[in-house]
Amino acid sequence: MNNFTITGFADEIASELDTQIKGLKENGISHIEVRGINGKNISELSLEEAQKYQEQLQAADIQVSSLGSPIGKISIEDPFEEHLKLFRHVLDLAGIFASPYVRMFSFFIPEGKDADDYHEEVVTRWQQFLAVAKDYPGITLLHENEKDIYGDTPERCLKLLQTLESDQVKAAFDPANFVQCDVEVYPHAYQLLKEYIDYMHIKDAKYADHNVTPAGMGDGKVAQVLAALVADDFKGFASLEPHLSIFDGFAALEKEAVSISSEKSDGEKLFTVASDALKKIIVEDLGQEWK
Repeated sequence: MNNFTITGFADEIASELDTQIKGLKENGISHIEVRGINGKNISELSLEEAQKYQEQLQAADIQVSSLGSPIGKISIEDPFEEHLKLFRHVLDLAGIFASPYVRMFSFFIPEGKDADDYHEEVVTRWQQFLAVAKDYPGITLLHENEKDIYGDTPERCLKLLQTLESDQVKAAFDPANFVQCDVEVYPHAYQLLKEYIDYMHIKDAKYADHNVTPAGMGDGKVAQVLAALVADDFKGFASLEPHLSIFDGFAALEKEAVSISSEKSDGEKLFTVASDALKKIIVEDLGQEWK
């Protein structure tokens, strides 16, 4: 049985798409969350570039799980009109990449200000996103909990999702980002948001220093979250977003992982460590296969 299809931000392997594809293939992964290609953010690609890259992915039998867009990752006080135009462009790109999802955010809150004071403005802007997205019914918008945005706590994520009340908006649940906001990931955040979770971002972190770790090595209770999703009959993507640097204990993991060779770049090695950590949870903790 398998509930999780592994995908990932392959721009953490390398900037070049051919190296991203190679790294995914070496880890047995057949999906990609596209965020950056050849030094360009996904939102900066022309439609022609997107078509060329999609043909390259198709030739390699790699499917796009989501666009890791930067939409909503501006200040809530920044002008919005140009950003809304960029959002439509991102949706056009998603169509070219045959992506079922677009990852988004709920705006940075000015330092020292109370995020709750901006609820109405955040909702207004997201309602404008939804008005545009109605022209793209096959694409689901994913709100990611991200540090320092409006939706960086499960309570505000829930308030936003409940207020929007749209089947076209779901949650991308990121355990590490909640840890970095000193939120209890499981059971607290999970229980609040479980009915909205459509997509998982797989990274972990420590409460003590907020440093990111491979899944299962931090305080994000990744295994418990994934087990709860299985119990709730979730079927969907688990997206590797390693955000790793060479960390304490990396050498031991590198030695254990037969798939890591000395010829690989740090990006390739770290992505493999992150991939192996997730696969270990799926196989050993959940007793499942991964795909």
